[in-house]
Order: sequence, then structure tokens, then C-alpha cells
Amino acid sequence: MTTETKTAKELTGTTIQAIFAVCLVIGTVSFMVGLAGDHPERAWQAYLVNFLLWTGMAAGGVLFSALMHVTGAKWSGRMAAIAESFSAFFPVSFMLFLILFFGKSYVFPWLHHDLHGKDVWLNIPFLFTRNVVALLVLYGFGFAYLYNSLQLKYGSETDPSGNLRQNLYRRWQDRDISSERIRERMTFLGFLYCFCFAIVLSLIGYDLVMASDPHWISTLFGAYTFVKAVYLGFAALIILSSILYIRNGDATGLKSAHFHDLGKLFFGFVFVWGDFFYAQLVVIWYGNIPEETAFVIERVMIFPWSRLAWIVLIVSFVFPFLILLNQKIKTIPMAMVAICTVAISGIWLEHFLLLGPAFSHGAHGLTIGVSDVLITLGFFGLMAFAVMFFLDQFPEAAVVSEGEGN
Repeated sequence: MTTETKTAKELTGTTIQAIFAVCLVIGTVSFMVGLAGDHPERAWQAYLVNFLLWTGMAAGGVLFSALMHVTGAKWSGRMAAIAESFSAFFPVSFMLFLILFFGKSYVFPWLHHDLHGKDVWLNIPFLFTRNVVALLVLYGFGFAYLYNSLQLKYGSETDPSGNLRQNLYRRWQDRDISSERIRERMTFLGFLYCFCFAIVLSLIGYDLVMASDPHWISTLFGAYTFVKAVYLGFAALIILSSILYIRNGDATGLKSAHFHDLGKLFFGFVFVWGDFFYAQLVVIWYGNIPEETAFVIERVMIFPWSRLAWIVLIVSFVFPFLILLNQKIKTIPMAMVAICTVAISGIWLEHFLLLGPAFSHGAHGLTIGVSDVLITLGFFGLMAFAVMFFLDQFPEAAVVSEGEGN
């Protein structure tokens, strides 16, 4: 690579960082302005929606790497290493959850309601305690898996660069462990991460979403929540891998077959998410549970939420389903970036669909405005900086040396 090319890439990287910084500042300022305005509940609603979206995305991204290792899948190639970069958002996500405590009066509509005995489960101390512990366990297993994965990849290097890598390298040298032993640990930790992923994401779905209407219960809602997180994680991985490929080309070690295979997997989870979205209705119907219809009717049949429900269904299911029927489009990175971005936007709207009626009773119009988009930009900036930090510390995840295998 020539000096001119390196300089051009450094300038491009600086410009991208500046854009992410602007997004972060805009989002932070918008959130603070919203808190100081007449409707702080709107700001907290946008905060909660984005916490759920980006946390699910990060956890789902790392899940891809764990799944590929646990199942022994070889087709993922370089994408498994790229997926691990989403782990850098884990500490950010944990801090964002703690900040929710300051908005508890706004993000938990059940606080001042008669819970008819459910207050044993729905009370602030117990809710935050169990979710803090759950997130620590999930992220702990995620980082433990990542630690061994990084050791397997970089533990034998002789001249590590960067403070983080040097600290890790010293630990690896103090504990001289065989590659086979590391793989066994990765398999065990990967399985634990997958198991905890399902449990913890289900808990978050129950406590932060379903509990917004404390008198509605769905035994499928937990599974729906973690399936949605897988959907988000795979979509985000496709976007990140595509951007890296567009930027670095063959140096990423990615080929059209990788995008095609991941595109097929994402296509499959479009079906799974759509099935769980519909299954909420089926269970009420065949179980003949009329008392549970109010939650669904309000969001699917009553204006203005009925319009949003159709938008979510079209954007997150019908659109990607019809487009991804074409096999060739799965191998076109730019097209997949557009498709996955639209799909993620649909899930963003889906969170407003689930939470909106609880936050805005009797609304005459959709309560989604410019401030919600601006706050989302701030969360995007946080995710972008987290992923950039990981790729800066471990650039081999994005660019492989010449001759390295796929």
C-alpha cells in the first residue's frame, strides 16, 4: 500500500470518526433538551427503545461468533471474527441500563398502578437487581469467550501493539495453554453464552417491554425478544461486513460466498421473527383467552397504532422476504446494507409499537418525532465508536495478512 493510499485512508477514518462524534453529540443534546422540556417521558421512551435496539444488536452480533464455533461451522470464515467486535458495546450497554434508573418514573408505567399481587415481581429494587445480575452474567460469558478467541488468534504473536493487546499478551504468556485446550474452553463458554443469551434477552423483554402493560402476559414474548435480537445482530453483522468489504476489498478475506451464506441465514430469521410476531396472536386464538386480546387489539386494530403495525410488518418482513428471494442480491454488499438498514429501522419502529400505547394512552397520532430520530443518532454514535475501538485494537479482524486462510 502506497503512502498516498495510507494517508487517504487515515483522512477518511478521521472524517468518519468526526461524523460519529457529531451523531453522539446531537443525540446527547437532544436527550437533554427532551428531559428539560414539557414531555420528558418522550425522551425516556426514545432512550428505552434505543437501549433495547442496540443492546439486542450487540448481543446478537456476538452470538453469531459463538454459534459458529459451537456448531463447528466453517462457512462463516472471517465474519465470525468481525462479529466479535460488537462485544465492545457490552460495557456501554451496561452503563446505559444503569442510567434507566434515573428515568424509572417514566419508563415503568406500572409504578403507580394496582398490580393485583404482581408487585412481588414488579418492584424497582428487585427489577434492577435481577437485570443487573443477568447482564453481568451474559456479558461476563461473552467476554470470557472473546478472551479465549483472541488468545487463539493472537496469543502467539511476538510484537503486540497497543496497551490492551500488550496486557492480554502478558496474561497469555503467563498461562501457556495449548490451542486444543483453548478451543475446548471456547466451546464451553460459547454454549454458556448462547444459553444465557436466550434467558437474559427473554428477561429483558419481560421486564422492560411486556411489563409496560402489567396485566398482559405472553409466554412466547421472551422467545420473541431473543429471536428479534438474533435478527438485529445478523443484520448489523451484514452491514458491518459489507462496509469493511467495500472499504478494504479482498484484504478483508471476505468473498461473495460469505455474504451469500450469511444472507441466507438472515433470510431464515426473517421468517422466524415473522412467525413469532404472528404467534402472539395464534396463542390467544387457540387458547381462547379473550382477556389477552386488549393488548393486541390496541396495537393492531386501533388508530394510530394499526398503521404502525402494518408499517412494521411490511418493512421488517414483507420487504426483506421479497427482496431476498433473489439469490444474487445476497452477494451484493451495498444492496445488503440497504436491505438490512431498512429491516433494522422496522424493528426500531416495532419497539415504539410495543411501548407506545403504554406511554401515550389515547394518542390521536403517532408519537414519533424528530427528537426520537436524533436520540437514535446518539446511540448509533456510541455503537460506532465501540466497534471502531475494537477494530482499532484488533485490526486483523477486519483486514487479514496476505495468504491468511479464510
